[in-house]
Amino acid sequence: MRILHFADAHIDMANYGRHDPQSGLPLRVLDFLKSLDTIIDAAIKEKVDLVIFAGDAYKDRIPAPTFQREWGKRIMRLSQAKIPTILLVGNHDVSPSIGRAHAIEEFQTLRVPYIHVISKLSFLGPSELGIPIQILGVPWLPRSAFFANSEYDGDEKLKTVYEDIQERLSKKIEEWLNLVDPLLPVVLTAHASIEGAKLGSERTIMIGSDLMLSGSFVKNQKFDYVAMGHIHKAQNLNGPGPEPDDKTLECHPPVIYPGSIERVDFGEAKDAKFFVIADIKRGETKVEWHELKNIRPFIKRYLELKSAEGVTAQLKKALPTPKKMRDAIVKLTVEYPRDFEKLIDENEIRAYTGETFEFHLIKRPQITLARVGDRYKNITSLTPLELLDLYWKANHLTDAVEVEALQKLAAQVLDGNNQQPG
Repeated sequence: MRILHFADAHIDMANYGRHDPQSGLPLRVLDFLKSLDTIIDAAIKEKVDLVIFAGDAYKDRIPAPTFQREWGKRIMRLSQAKIPTILLVGNHDVSPSIGRAHAIEEFQTLRVPYIHVISKLSFLGPSELGIPIQILGVPWLPRSAFFANSEYDGDEKLKTVYEDIQERLSKKIEEWLNLVDPLLPVVLTAHASIEGAKLGSERTIMIGSDLMLSGSFVKNQKFDYVAMGHIHKAQNLNGPGPEPDDKTLECHPPVIYPGSIERVDFGEAKDAKFFVIADIKRGETKVEWHELKNIRPFIKRYLELKSAEGVTAQLKKALPTPKKMRDAIVKLTVEYPRDFEKLIDENEIRAYTGETFEFHLIKRPQITLARVGDRYKNITSLTPLELLDLYWKANHLTDAVEVEALQKLAAQVLDGNNQQPG
């Protein structure tokens, strides 16, 4: 069987840039749709037997109808090409409220031909898929469903719930593995984190704590391929990844995170983006990493100004050339003594970065202790609340009512953290 595996499309990521005047869509959304088109084109051209999407079609659990339309267009191409397709529900596709529809529910409700939505633990075989393969599907498992039935309270509740989920999941998978046809390939697909996986991102896209699957769970040799989603860095946790110089010993089964289809934030600035085509036989799998080209560059630079001479020139030198920054999303973080503030010619810097897709100048003026009074001369003796008070002054937060409210909230948090569990 020849399958195409991708994950974490997040096609509604519109947190940078402008809108396209013709389509009205944010240009960043078009970046994600371009990668998605490349993947769909590859599935049809390569005549794969199955497509597995391992979760997170969107960033928003309640996507705008326009984004649902664009996602639907691409998935319908797979249906029209008669390619069986698995759509796994990820954490960004499911509402935290019990009973509410998930973001890709329409394909399930309308029973779109060849499209199979996995929104609960599922075992799909040849009778459901129409092809000789067996799929064990594990969508995002929200804690809320388990909390509602948990008998545990207090600080150990979260840990106990996760242990409960892991135990139930392991038992269910073992039940299914006892039922599989030993002559047909078996694929596990899950939207979850695995112990030891490299995150790579700033994790602004991830929400809350994760259920951690153990390495032994996913590396069960009864599986012939493990198609993961949720972590944005492309990697194989049981063999060589996409890097050409990766000399990791190849093991069975491949445990693959293909990663997100576009860079989501500056934490992914150095990450290449991929989808995977795998040839799967019982007990043997060959993996091909396909790099997505023309991904929007993210460039981040840091500068600490120590000299007042030629400040703007120093900022330019810290950045790449305008040619290298063209169409990139660029962030320059600058730390400097507050006295240098007037020496930064922001207009000139923005002119220098005029060909970027978007430019962010993050200015961090450093306050000196002498400016906030003798009370803070010895910083090592300050309490956390006194340090916070210093922070508000350093950032020109002068609204006394707001400062007082923030200090009270901080005091409550600190007091709660200092309490010992009963």
